[in-house]
Amino acid sequence: MVIDPSGDYFGSYNDLDPLEDVTPGPSSIHTRPCGAESDSDSGSGSDTVTDYEDGWEPEIDTEGSDASSRSPSPILVSYEFPEDPVVIPPCQPLPPLPDNFRKPHIKLYPDTRAGAPLLTQSEFLDGHRQYEQQIGQKTNIWAPFTSEIDWRLAKWAKTRGPSSSAFTELLEIHGVADKLGLSYRNVKELDKIIDKHLPSWPQFQRQEVVVQGQVFEIYFRDILQCVKTLYGDANFAPYLKFAPERHFEDHTCAEQLYHDMHTGQWWWSTQEKLDKNAGRGRTIVPLIISSDKTQVTVFRNKTAYPVYLTIGNIPKEIRRKPSKHAYILLGYLPTTSLEHIKSATSRRRSLTNLFHTCMRHIMQPIERPGAHGIVMTSGDGIERVTHPIFAVYIGDYPEQVLVTCCVSGHCPRCTIPRQRVGENTEPHPLRNLRSILEALQMVDQGASVFVKACREAGIKPVFQPFWANLPYSNVYMAITPDLLHQLYQGVFKHLKAWVLQAYGAHEIDARCRRLPPNHNIRLFMKGISTLSRVSGQEHGQMSHFLLGLIADAPLPGGMSNVRLLRCLRGLLDFLFLSQYPVHSTLSLKYLANALERFHASKQIFIDLGIRTDFGIPKIHFMNHYVESVHLFGTFDNFNTEYTERLHIDLAKDAYRSTNRKDEYSQMTKWLERKEKILKHESYMQWVHSGSHPPLRSHWIPPGFNTARTLKMTKHPSRSSVTIQDLITEYGATFFRAALSRFVVQLRNPALSGQRLETASDSLFLGFSRVSVYHRIKFLKHDIFSNASSTADSIHSQPARKDKHGRPIAARFDTALVQVKDSGSTKLDIVHDTRVGQVRVVFSLPEKAADSLFDGIPHQDRVKHLAYIEWFTPFSIRPDGNHGLYKVSRSHVDGGRLASVVDIRRLIRSVHLLPKFGRVANREWMSSTVLDLCPSFFVSRSLLIQIVTLICINSLQTGSV
Repeated sequence: MVIDPSGDYFGSYNDLDPLEDVTPGPSSIHTRPCGAESDSDSGSGSDTVTDYEDGWEPEIDTEGSDASSRSPSPILVSYEFPEDPVVIPPCQPLPPLPDNFRKPHIKLYPDTRAGAPLLTQSEFLDGHRQYEQQIGQKTNIWAPFTSEIDWRLAKWAKTRGPSSSAFTELLEIHGVADKLGLSYRNVKELDKIIDKHLPSWPQFQRQEVVVQGQVFEIYFRDILQCVKTLYGDANFAPYLKFAPERHFEDHTCAEQLYHDMHTGQWWWSTQEKLDKNAGRGRTIVPLIISSDKTQVTVFRNKTAYPVYLTIGNIPKEIRRKPSKHAYILLGYLPTTSLEHIKSATSRRRSLTNLFHTCMRHIMQPIERPGAHGIVMTSGDGIERVTHPIFAVYIGDYPEQVLVTCCVSGHCPRCTIPRQRVGENTEPHPLRNLRSILEALQMVDQGASVFVKACREAGIKPVFQPFWANLPYSNVYMAITPDLLHQLYQGVFKHLKAWVLQAYGAHEIDARCRRLPPNHNIRLFMKGISTLSRVSGQEHGQMSHFLLGLIADAPLPGGMSNVRLLRCLRGLLDFLFLSQYPVHSTLSLKYLANALERFHASKQIFIDLGIRTDFGIPKIHFMNHYVESVHLFGTFDNFNTEYTERLHIDLAKDAYRSTNRKDEYSQMTKWLERKEKILKHESYMQWVHSGSHPPLRSHWIPPGFNTARTLKMTKHPSRSSVTIQDLITEYGATFFRAALSRFVVQLRNPALSGQRLETASDSLFLGFSRVSVYHRIKFLKHDIFSNASSTADSIHSQPARKDKHGRPIAARFDTALVQVKDSGSTKLDIVHDTRVGQVRVVFSLPEKAADSLFDGIPHQDRVKHLAYIEWFTPFSIRPDGNHGLYKVSRSHVDGGRLASVVDIRRLIRSVHLLPKFGRVANREWMSSTVLDLCPSFFVSRSLLIQIVTLICINSLQTGSV
């Protein structure tokens, strides 16, 4: 089925501005909207915008600026009307996504014994039943607590509750503990129950390290016990991967797919080495380590240095969720700056040696098991001979330099000379681990010989790095890309500053203040030039609109902006492509192409006098992204964004639980007790709900573990709105005619031409009021956690006043609407969809609906409708320089082209970027720009993201 707005009652038009060809672009990410999000129609986002719209702005000199950009009136375009417009039946509901996505063609590891269980095993108990035996419960399912309330209050106190003193004071209130039937009277008694009766957890050890007479503490756990804990968690058992695989799009094996670690080349090649050296039937447990200093106090500059561990057998969709507890805290490293060492050079070397000494002590227990194997039991009770092998180290650039012992300013992975860093995409070989290990062996030959050998090998003279004796490991291969610090807080941060310098902060900020609101875009109503301590999330939000701000803005002095646009677009393509949850051979070619386009045009910043060179290691490291995908899968396997989130739970909250004296001993004990409680909570959920269903037989596309559904509120925002109010307050000028046409087409899809017009004119609606909804929500449901959250929303709300009498501007969002049914799950954005502004979302009175939809089966009737004002269709190709599509209002004689559609045709909201011209029109406001601006840009990154939401095939191949 197809709905063609060009054949609407109100006229037609021709396509505008066919643009140049362009290579496929990137996907996008979701960010928080402007203003607080809530389920009510309070309009908090619009309120926020309104507060800043009347603020002061610096004056500008508009002399010589583009006249069209200064005009506040929309441009009316004349369109030709076809004699016999093509009339196609109205929209039917979107076809549902298939229950099972098309599975890839999988090549298993040739030796089926890889990852196989031990054959000697006859009986086994899964993780929950083993835990049950340790608890020793007989008749009381709440043991070691006496009742449900006894357990739930203990869980609340240790995971969500107040301080220990406050909780003790609560329990000491006369009668509280007795009336609740608690088995503890204060925090000490509760801690005793947890320590004595809940099963043991990997415990922290404390040791001292002496550096030139100063003693420092290190708290750490046995890494082998931590690995066993993660590997043996019953919640992870249905999802664990035990052997490498190669995934392809189809049986031709032309397009290889990469996502989780087991689809990368590292696991496959390491399994081959393991089979050759240690024997067949072994299971690799890839260790992923992360470390990073973090500040635990707002004042006094108190820091902690946590080290985290997870394993690559757990799918990344689970690892990245803090609520799944797939990371475990290995320990706290000393945070000293060694101020007592006066020499700066000696201090730097001592700090490096201190780090490696502590990490070597932590990692030492896996050296022998990694080489010879150890029997471990997974959460389903099955034993395997496993080899815990250090695979990936997650960290920012300073951490990467520290781990690899290389010199700051150099690449921690390859041998590129310092003076050539950031020049181009020329490949350089990986650092030679064998020659570096040989240089490290020279430590017994004397200090001068050792220092010289290390200098020739390109590393610092470090005594026994922690990775030197780890089997089947290469630390230079283990250093992986970091989207947060390298791209958002690194390259994009630099490029944003260069763009601000090129165009001027005042003009860029003025354009930021005039962007229309949208759920997925944060509006910086004070601009972006004056922000300090900008987070990675904020840089991610800026990346959605920065290119649109300057798409049609010439550079000062009349210089062409083509190279700057190509450079920025190349980086943004690279940034968004790198976030694909699945990469293919083709998408990796696009990733490499985007990087080449960035390097080909970056000279513009030197010509403008903004830069003198691009010797930035983070720019160079982008050369290793494709290589890392081949080795370890996509970048969401090892993004520091996830480990940064762990700082809150495992460092900051732990510090706040202490009395700030001898804090680490209190922090570690607090964490042990909290982890015991969380483990017991998991067991209690299993007791009441049963075991988790295994999913090994089902393939869940990585990144597609969420189902997306449209959600309407049970009750309307306004239950009785007259049609005249729809016209005056909501701007639904042609509501009656558009609805009449929709009903006639729904009744008789075969009608067209003059017969359709006549039938529409003669239709009697039979009602004067409708129920109106001010918001459409799109929910995403996570199949791993059974949790729902708002993925997107569309607002259509008239102007109003808040409770203080202050005016709140109207907000009518734009959305992407499917106007054609291609009969395939693969959506053609250019031909099958169109942008429309949602003016009214409504439902008909029940009696009127029965009359108008008479003869239509009840299950096929439309419950919620939307009045849409259309924009022009997408051009066949976007612009060749900035890669954006251009759309304008679709005008006809008497007003704007409009239709009524089934809201199930709305795919998602769309953020339109105003075409500002040379200078942004200062009469435009964020709340009025959709009505005043004549033309807009639409980001291809957003459109391609929509493709990935509709069809897994687009994501697998990287194509559109």
